[in-house]
Amino acid sequence: MLESTFKEIAGHYSADTTGIDALWKEIQAAHSHTTRRYHNLRHLEHLFSQLLPVKEWINDWDMMVFAISYHDIVYNTLKQDNEEKSSALAAMRLGNLPVPWDRINACRTLIMATKSHKTTPVADASFFTDADLSILGADPDSYNQYSAQIRKEYKFYPDLAYKPGRRKVLEHFLHMDRIFKTAHFHALYEAKARQNLQAELHALAN
Repeated sequence: MLESTFKEIAGHYSADTTGIDALWKEIQAAHSHTTRRYHNLRHLEHLFSQLLPVKEWINDWDMMVFAISYHDIVYNTLKQDNEEKSSALAAMRLGNLPVPWDRINACRTLIMATKSHKTTPVADASFFTDADLSILGADPDSYNQYSAQIRKEYKFYPDLAYKPGRRKVLEHFLHMDRIFKTAHFHALYEAKARQNLQAELHALAN
């Protein structure tokens, strides 16, 4: 469903269907790499499914769809600048459609918001980061599958390095006043997310 929506929205800015197909194939190829255990096409579809029910509350749905598609297009667990590189690539591709630069900057703001998931004054960014974190509030089996997939993405790190880093990430979210910034996602996932995060912290200690 995301693919067809991406192509439809890209068609708002360009009549070059061959070029639009090429854009999606690039997104598809990046997210189909064998190192992608969680940050793959299923993750993009999950975000899309989480945001569809709140579409009427999104100010710029076109840029939201582009942000979903591009926010993890660059994903290297050995690097710390994935969001910056992803937003830069998104800007280049959207600029070639061409999407107006003020809209492109709105898309980049959404992508960069996923770097820290902190509170932002941009309403669309709050919805986007909440959808990005919605897996934290999944049922325990789905959450455990997610955490196992993350571990596989970081397979190059031994437990001695991975566990302290993972604990830092979990504690970062647990120390937030609100993990989910919007009322919609907070009501759905906040309590369960805190339970899941605490459970994983406990498991890492053993």
